Amino acid sequence: MKHPIAKPRKWSVLIIVLSMVFSGMAAASELVADIWKDPNCGCCKLWMEHLKEAGINLRVSETGNAAARARLGMPAKLGSCHTARINGYVIEGHVPVADIQRLLREKPKALGLAVPGMPLGSPGMDGPAYGNRAVAYDVLLVQADGSTRVYQSYQGSQ
Repeated sequence: MKHPIAKPRKWSVLIIVLSMVFSGMAAASELVADIWKDPNCGCCKLWMEHLKEAGINLRVSETGNAAARARLGMPAKLGSCHTARINGYVIEGHVPVADIQRLLREKPKALGLAVPGMPLGSPGMDGPAYGNRAVAYDVLLVQADGSTRVYQSYQGSQ
């Protein structure tokens, strides 16, 4: 005769496993970007649309980003028009969402990612509003000491 507790125990294990699976799914859909930007910047709004299309929720501060960039440790020389923090990483400028997703998957020991300036063709700086032009640019992986390495390169169309 089987022990009478055997079946409920199997169900308990199944419930625990399923809850772990579904809690991981919920965490992915609840990804939040804290963003600091100028209230009048149109390209920032377009970049934020890029994030929303990927299912990232936004909390936006329309106070400019210089103070946030400095407080979060992103070097001013890597600056752009908006700064974000996602899952503890600092995201500076027009970083493509695919690179943010890769960063969150790989979890490198780093401060975050940066696309210095506002390169044409990057998310938020693309499309008809910018003449459908694109220049080559790099997404940089930024270390806590401010050093960088190329994380991803994009080719321009000019």
